[in-house]
Amino acid sequence: MSKTRYGAEDDPLTYAIIGCAIEVHKRLGPGLLETPYDEGMQIELSKAGLAFRHQPAVRIPYEGHLLGRSFKPDFLIEDRVVLELKSVSEFLPVHQAQVLTYMRLSGIQRGLLINFNVMLLTRGIKRLIMTEAPPGASVFP
Repeated sequence: MSKTRYGAEDDPLTYAIIGCAIEVHKRLGPGLLETPYDEGMQIELSKAGLAFRHQPAVRIPYEGHLLGRSFKPDFLIEDRVVLELKSVSEFLPVHQAQVLTYMRLSGIQRGLLINFNVMLLTRGIKRLIMTEAPPGASVFP
């Protein structure tokens, strides 16, 4: 049984985001804390012409209300993808749960979790897709 490849034609936006991450990883390599990768991603996303918000405060919906607190994903890209960056020895289940929670609460159906602390970046990427976005109040300021 052959493995199906996932490419730009399947999801051009996440493909472009991953391309930016690969460029950052090629230039910086593994082993740094998260901050340099975060700053590199801001540069590469801008160069790629992708609209993004860096660590936006996203209100938390609860029972038809918006809580006074918010969460801050690393990036919201084109208001269609949650991007969370890590620099860890390996993903833990809580990392994926974090991104899924951000996606569910924001109503965004696609997420990327990228770990820069790997030798080959493609081994540090998780694509997440929610099949249904929950209805709710607008969480974006």
